[in-house]
Amino acid sequence: MAKQPTTPLRVRAPSANKAVNKAANPAANKDAPLKEDIRLLGRILGDVLRDQEGDAVFEVVETIRQTAVRFRREADVQAGTDLNKLLKKLTREQTISVVRAFSYFSHLANIAEDQHHNRRRRAHLLAGSAPQEGSVAFALEKLAHAGVNGATVRKFFKDALISPVLTAHPTEVQRKSILDAEHDIARLLAARDLPMTAKERAANTELLRALVTTLWQTRLLRYSKLSVEDEINNALSYYRITFLRELPALYEDIEDEIAEQFPQRASSAHANRDQHSYVQMGSWIGGDRDGNPNVNAGTMQLALARQSTTILEFYLEEVHALGAELPVSTFLAGVSPEVQALADKSPDTSEHRADEQYRRALIGIYARLAATARAHGATNILRKEVGPGAPYESAVEFSADLQLLVDSLKERHGTVLIKPRLAPLLRAAEIFGFHLATLDMRQSSDVHERVLGELFKRAEVETSYADLPEQKKVELLLTELDKPRLLYSPYIDYSDETNSELNILRAAHHIRQRYGSRAIRNYIISHTETVSDLLEVLLLQRETGLLRPDTDVASVGEVELMVIPLFETIPDLRLAANIMEQVMAIPKVRRLIAKQGHLQEVMLGYSDSNKDGGFLTSNWELYKAETELVNVFNRAGVKLRLFHGRGGTVGRGGGPSYEAILAQPPGTVNGQIRLTEQGEIIASKFSNPEIGRRNLALLVAATLEASLTPPPADRKAAKKLAEFESVMAELSELAYKGYRNLVYETPGFTDYFFSATPIAEIAELNIGSRPASRKATRRIEDLRAIPWGFSWGQCRLLLPGWYGFGSAVEQWLEQGENKAKRVATLRAMFKEWPFFVTLLSNMDMVLSKTDLAVASRYSEMVVDRKLRNSIFKRIVGEHERTSSCLTLITGKKERLANNPLLARSIKNRFAYLDPLNHLQVELIKRHRAAMRDGKVDDRVRRGIHLSINGIAAGLRNTG
Repeated sequence: MAKQPTTPLRVRAPSANKAVNKAANPAANKDAPLKEDIRLLGRILGDVLRDQEGDAVFEVVETIRQTAVRFRREADVQAGTDLNKLLKKLTREQTISVVRAFSYFSHLANIAEDQHHNRRRRAHLLAGSAPQEGSVAFALEKLAHAGVNGATVRKFFKDALISPVLTAHPTEVQRKSILDAEHDIARLLAARDLPMTAKERAANTELLRALVTTLWQTRLLRYSKLSVEDEINNALSYYRITFLRELPALYEDIEDEIAEQFPQRASSAHANRDQHSYVQMGSWIGGDRDGNPNVNAGTMQLALARQSTTILEFYLEEVHALGAELPVSTFLAGVSPEVQALADKSPDTSEHRADEQYRRALIGIYARLAATARAHGATNILRKEVGPGAPYESAVEFSADLQLLVDSLKERHGTVLIKPRLAPLLRAAEIFGFHLATLDMRQSSDVHERVLGELFKRAEVETSYADLPEQKKVELLLTELDKPRLLYSPYIDYSDETNSELNILRAAHHIRQRYGSRAIRNYIISHTETVSDLLEVLLLQRETGLLRPDTDVASVGEVELMVIPLFETIPDLRLAANIMEQVMAIPKVRRLIAKQGHLQEVMLGYSDSNKDGGFLTSNWELYKAETELVNVFNRAGVKLRLFHGRGGTVGRGGGPSYEAILAQPPGTVNGQIRLTEQGEIIASKFSNPEIGRRNLALLVAATLEASLTPPPADRKAAKKLAEFESVMAELSELAYKGYRNLVYETPGFTDYFFSATPIAEIAELNIGSRPASRKATRRIEDLRAIPWGFSWGQCRLLLPGWYGFGSAVEQWLEQGENKAKRVATLRAMFKEWPFFVTLLSNMDMVLSKTDLAVASRYSEMVVDRKLRNSIFKRIVGEHERTSSCLTLITGKKERLANNPLLARSIKNRFAYLDPLNHLQVELIKRHRAAMRDGKVDDRVRRGIHLSINGIAAGLRNTG
């Protein structure tokens, strides 16, 4: 194996014959191109640093880098001492330059790794390798071997809904300007894999140098607070980069793979393409107002207007391009009467196109799209239409016009003309409509209670609604739902909160009328704890026209908003099945569920349950809640769709989505799944189009496998699963006590957390429109789960992803008489139970990124030495126990033994994270000391924020 590179900021130029050398030596180290790309980008960054900051700064960065590499890779103790001295000597200006240099290296290393993943996948395809695990082809092959037939697979895709939902949580630390530049760098880096002349390669290098210079001269951080509008625009950039083209392309890939795996119906499958959109995008950005005072009716309307403008601009570009690509003449190939009718309605009367009916039809379609865009708020149509057209009433009409073109071409030897652009455009219209993505609404149950309490009181129905027992609340709500009159009166003054909430619901009604019912379909209730929490939202919908009293009238598909409970904390998860059983027993609710196609969604919160009960207990309580919900829904004859509120990090329920879906309890997926994509993970997964398509394919493949893989038929397997679940319940109880004891019962732990992590500095960052805490307190209970996990990642402890496991396993092993037998049981669980395998795999990854030596530097910021030593000693002890127990169960002493690529990636990048962590500690010390003296040094604070960005980029899915 080639020696690991140790000088990414200053190395020799790569060979101009890279592609040739790789082809000539197929046995070469498969990671060699990755190392070469990192060398190249590191060398360019070093050149830019020297050019922009001067030789002196370059030499300082180089010395720090070399010392850090020696300390990290060679375990040189003296190097660690030297590194500390070097960092403490830095001036304020030098500190900022060093932080920026190492932060940008983390970003560039990520680009190189993403490009290498694409390269390796292409190498597998070129070599004709068997389908890789996680691909749809692999899933189809696996199902075919298990006896699942093509008809079953096709029915799955007809009925399925797989929905990634983008959210704007405050851990996305990248600006759009940075993302755009990095996207261009990735494109140029990919181009270097193609054969190039020396001149072409030199030109490519110069363009890379220009982009890295642009990065260096572009602010990594925002100087002003991010607004909801900014968050909306940032999210929309991923549609332009990835979703608009890659989702239709994914559908095409899947159709081809189904036809290949089940060839008996290949021809009919392509002739009668199923138009059901089984992958649909969702969003919370602009509609999620839980704890975010900046979200209101206006932001929701803005979100849909921006979304609609984005998709309509895309359609206009594609229709214009189609017009240029389809100059088919009726003198040579005819058109259907339907297309002729479209052409006849077109505003185009040019005699030069008298025989080009497809082109004339498309000019008419363009005119109608332009009118639609204006009706939906667009003010700047890039290319003016030839003449006026009537706006489309719905996206269905637009799809129907495109389908007429498809049918006509098919019938007249033009099938080959459909695939390049027309087919993807038609598929895009079916997926995205005129709304682009379904916008979810979310609010906390206590807000609904206050609003209804005021409405009841002002209407003289009930003066103290909030004080009523639960059963009385339910009776009152059901009675009110049956009454034809409203509680609200336009002649009464209400509080700002009540007016705001009612206006939001009225805006939702208007949005659905304007953009279609798919624009807003779901209303999520945070902190659902009772049956009345769901009924309250139904009554509020009735008050604003979203729920009609004649609930049996509307047809399936044109239904009211689905009311979705969100169970977040450990106690809430334990109540979930019972609450849903009671709710579904109410006749009025059952009629609504029937109109929803006998389907009801339930959302489960990963982040809050983890903060509440710890990693092990959170995962187990989620598993139990899902299993109990399946049983309740099966008894009720209702189909369950679970919405997984997973965070980006393992401590927030993250980790690889493919493994997570396969690890779900039997019967919980069933072709229906929604899951959140949060914060920094959105950029990681979807800022590169090819990787974005692969991540979408992973969701489809996992849902397909989890839904259709036949369960084990033997009773022995069921008995063993029951035994495994019993053990897990005991481990969970022990882990819960250990975690709660540290976080919520240890005096001074809150002070330790606020001192030993950069939580206060994270709260100052302009990385989200939502405050870091639900209330203006230092209570951990009030702190949002996302900044809680983010803070532990910054100080390299990543405590929410592992704490409690080791002590739980140790205690459980000691409780039985036969310890060896208990160890064998745990090993069997790891070998045979997907849930436990995924749990330990995620924990293994987190532990591989945990660094106690770095974390100890952060603990030094705790002024109370006794408190510092006491708590850090407990954390270190639990870390040792957890690592030891993980090794005992898996048999692997080294972390990530089963994932050597990730292990190498972590080893390579951590030498460049160490200086950032050490500098962050120094900067925080300076900042807090200045704050105590009533002074604020903006340069120091900016340096802290830059370090947060760099560390998050380096840690990626655990940052």
